[in-house]
Amino acid sequence: MTELRHRGGPADPDLQQQSEDKGSEAEDRMEKDGGVSDSDSKPDSGVPDVPAPSDDTPEVLNKALSGLSSRWRNWWVRGILTLAMISFFFFIIYLGPMVLMMIVLCVQIKCFHEIITIGYSVYHSYDLPWFRTLSWYFLLCVNYFFYGETVTDYFFTLVQREEPLRILSKYHRFISFALYLSGFCMFVLSLVKKHYRLQFYMFGWTHVTLLIVVTQSHLIIHNLFEGMIWFIVPISCVICNDIMAYMFGFFFGRTPLIKLSPKKTWEGFIGGFFSTIVFGIMLSYVMAGYRYFVCPVEFNNDSNSFTVDCEPSELFQLQDYTLPSVLQSFTGWTTVKLYPFQIHSIALSSFASIMGPFGGFFASGFKRAFKIKDFANTIPGHGGIMDRFDCQYLMATFVNVYIASFIRGPNPTKVIQQLLALRPDQQLYIYNSLKAHLTERGLLGALEEAA
Repeated sequence: MTELRHRGGPADPDLQQQSEDKGSEAEDRMEKDGGVSDSDSKPDSGVPDVPAPSDDTPEVLNKALSGLSSRWRNWWVRGILTLAMISFFFFIIYLGPMVLMMIVLCVQIKCFHEIITIGYSVYHSYDLPWFRTLSWYFLLCVNYFFYGETVTDYFFTLVQREEPLRILSKYHRFISFALYLSGFCMFVLSLVKKHYRLQFYMFGWTHVTLLIVVTQSHLIIHNLFEGMIWFIVPISCVICNDIMAYMFGFFFGRTPLIKLSPKKTWEGFIGGFFSTIVFGIMLSYVMAGYRYFVCPVEFNNDSNSFTVDCEPSELFQLQDYTLPSVLQSFTGWTTVKLYPFQIHSIALSSFASIMGPFGGFFASGFKRAFKIKDFANTIPGHGGIMDRFDCQYLMATFVNVYIASFIRGPNPTKVIQQLLALRPDQQLYIYNSLKAHLTERGLLGALEEAA
């Protein structure tokens, strides 16, 4: 990143002439003989001119809050817009998982745009070709790969029923690689003499952005298809922690937490932690009782539509838990009825409160590196979409890893779907192998006698 900033100013005319006369060998010599190099000890002053976002607070709010100090004015603007965003969040939950998936895609594209725009502010001064075009092309390729994998994995029956989808599914990875390879060749062809290093920096910039934004938004969709509760509870915990940490910090904050974010305080961090734990347990209790939230999204061949209906697993069935002796003496209760998911929600809430903010600290460090306050000015009082989702992407990765490590087991439905896609002779071979295995273990005979 430091090298990228050093390249932000005009190049030395003598070095340009030298590179024109002697080609790429002069570029290597330039680094050895005192040109701009990795070991340059000059201060990091070449920060690109990234335009600061303007104040786009609605005029109605500006007039209504004109008599308040800037501190309280910002408090009210953030509060009103937060309530509006939460209301919109509830609305899209009501519309169902498919709409949620499209919203995640839209958020991903906007976050990608905000980060790429910052890079472009450095890159455009050299009038070099294809940076934006290639960045968006790579975004298209990566989304094609990830969404194709998701459709094939979760909606296998639909894919096998439609001939075009079956062909695309069969050669999906080859097509994805061919698309990426085309972009790779276009990048190589776009290389311009004297600016190779900067172009490779921006190539890396694009790919790191894809890793941070696209890969993790894809994990959010995977969590969603496991059941909307795995999508809503983690996101809500991050939102709750963000709000409560801000509230505790605003009213009680005195002790700075980290230099990257001077406004973050220990009081806000601790208050947000306990508030989020309580909130996660309560929200999980409410949602675990509804099949709409706990059942995975599946494609129903009979109704030819996506459905959210199942027999809830043990994870979402009330069970008795014995309280520790300390709590028994304090509450007078011996046992309590809880959903097992509520126990897991404590882990989700803890991560959202302890590790989640580090996504925000990372984003703060990135913005300080470029001397900007926010990624954009999309949401008044909040900044850009990326400013709101910096913690969410880290949370999504944790939830996906948590489900794979502690929750998800073998899925009989997916196994059967894969078996039905085999040739008849392969199906018979598996049938005979399974029959022999069950007979050897004594299970098949016991089942026949019971029948």
